[in-house]
Amino acid sequence: MKKLHYLLFSATLLIGSAANAQLQVEIAGVGSNQIPVAVAAFADESMAPEQISAIVRADLERSGVFKVINAGQAISDSASIDASSWKARGADALVVGSVQKQPDGRFAVRYKLYDTVKGGQLSQLGNEVQPRFTRLQAHRIADDVYEKLTGTRGIFSTRIAYVKENRAGRDFVLAVADADGENEIIAAHGREPIISPSWSPDGGKVAYVSFEDRKPVIYMQDLVTGKRRVIANEKGSNSAPTWSPDGSKLAIALSKSGNYQVYIVNADGSGLRRLSNSSGIDTEPHFSADGQSIYFTSDRSGGPQIYKMSVAGGNATRVTFNGNYNISPRVSPDGKTLAWISQRDGGYSLYAKDLASGQELRLADGASEPSFSPNGKYIMYANKSGGRVALAVVSTDGRVKQRLSTKAGNIREPSWGPFMK
Repeated sequence: MKKLHYLLFSATLLIGSAANAQLQVEIAGVGSNQIPVAVAAFADESMAPEQISAIVRADLERSGVFKVINAGQAISDSASIDASSWKARGADALVVGSVQKQPDGRFAVRYKLYDTVKGGQLSQLGNEVQPRFTRLQAHRIADDVYEKLTGTRGIFSTRIAYVKENRAGRDFVLAVADADGENEIIAAHGREPIISPSWSPDGGKVAYVSFEDRKPVIYMQDLVTGKRRVIANEKGSNSAPTWSPDGSKLAIALSKSGNYQVYIVNADGSGLRRLSNSSGIDTEPHFSADGQSIYFTSDRSGGPQIYKMSVAGGNATRVTFNGNYNISPRVSPDGKTLAWISQRDGGYSLYAKDLASGQELRLADGASEPSFSPNGKYIMYANKSGGRVALAVVSTDGRVKQRLSTKAGNIREPSWGPFMK
């Protein structure tokens, strides 16, 4: 998996050229109890293509979980640390590190994390990486800091997929980027709409819908080789692909029998099987975390609501009851939370529901197309503001919000990729 991750981060030459415009990140809000962390400049990091400590600081700040304190000096991972002095400066933890260029051109990037309250070392990492992977190494360090201080795995080294569109110019791009919007590369490009990207659980492929044949057809693209295959090109419309947790199947929505119904298909496009059989429109399928159920949107009760049925098909049970318009179900990786879009008070808002207690939380307005981060702590969605659609991220407690925008066109249809090793 580690090899695959490095391949994906170096796949620019294989699946498309690097885009000129990077996403710009705006941050609003903070967590309820921020952890104060001092991050020192890494010794000799100026020789690396990327400033490691700056990326680590930006990642930790963007999470909303940490109050980042600039240490104001470079401190090597080999330095002797006086933890009490950093505690006196208000830091509960300290990040230090170093960069060293190796004779073969690689960079040795090392870091240590200190607990200044208890006075001991919490963690350390050290890898020798090619110059193009120094940014990834910085994200990995931020992931390690996040996990050691919160107990939850970090998502800074994960990737996202989304669609950039300029409908007036008939320009549609399926793009892949780091979770912070950097290192954007083009996976697919065309003059007809591209919608509904969905990452495979191994992070090596993205399924999506393209209208290039003047009808919606489901494709799967290998992000390493750039090769793609048709997953569904049935009579009528083929839409809304989503992967099973084990990556062996996709749930899709087809209109081959008239109204949209939910189907399941093997990951190679074989074994198409119908799951739902209603007189209404059944669409937007999404697997439960354990892969045993399918959540989907249906208007069988007179308006769009979210339902749940067995992965084997059969009877469905209604899940949403508040509001007359509930669509786009997404289940958190731990299976405990349902996120969806609800139309209430004249607008479309992102909601999250604790599936055990039924308690709902309104997270964001002007939202569509939600996608959970792999650690389940954040939800990315499309947000329309000022006449333009951009991507936004909100923590599942609603306290931290980010907006990822670009200077031109709309960006939408986000899909947050899985953890990579």
